[in-house]
Amino acid sequence: MQIYWTKINKIVEETPEVKTYQLELPKDFTWEEGSHTHFALKGFNAGEKPNRSLIRHMSISSLPHENTIGITTRIREQCSEFKSILRDLEVGNEVAIFKTHSNLPLKREGKNVYLLSSGVGLATFRPIVLEFFERADNVNHIHSLNIDSSKAFLFTDIFTSAPDKKFKAQFTDNRKDYYEEVKNLAADKDGLFYVVGSDDFLLQNIEVLREQGIKPEQIMLDKREQELPKFLSIESTL
Repeated sequence: MQIYWTKINKIVEETPEVKTYQLELPKDFTWEEGSHTHFALKGFNAGEKPNRSLIRHMSISSLPHENTIGITTRIREQCSEFKSILRDLEVGNEVAIFKTHSNLPLKREGKNVYLLSSGVGLATFRPIVLEFFERADNVNHIHSLNIDSSKAFLFTDIFTSAPDKKFKAQFTDNRKDYYEEVKNLAADKDGLFYVVGSDDFLLQNIEVLREQGIKPEQIMLDKREQELPKFLSIESTL
């Protein structure tokens, strides 16, 4: 396993609670849209066993052509040890990334793609949308729906409806409106539905989609293959 130690080049305050840490691009490090990585703080591998409290599974919110690795995360006032250390890091400090993989590449099957996310989960979809803007081959249309009760919506420079680019962005701050819209989107029985958020959020969305007749193979999750059955099995949606 290769561990890439890299420096923080810039810290962007997206909203009062959300920051993007822009990391220096190590030589030979590459990834594709929808990727996640293991993001670790100094000292995580100092002992005989890795200190898991200093490691987090994070989405990469940028694409390689942006020449930076973006890690976007919410840091609340009351937070974990990991987030507390991260909050105090500065430009020039080192962090580690390793085990990078994509469970959510953009499928080019000539269908409509629906991106369903909660809060900072939108960071996973930012590179997918950018990739679509760069090359729209075999994707009919993308519709992003995000729920964030804080109303401090992320990446509104990119997540803005653009009919000429076959892209629609929608934000809501309450569950009722959000799930009503999910039902409306599920009227497209041939669409592909990408879902990113907490496990509870995934299960609730899957339940609504399955009730509307969407099949498991149309639902994409940021989970390893062996984890998918516990989310997508028929039993989990009854």
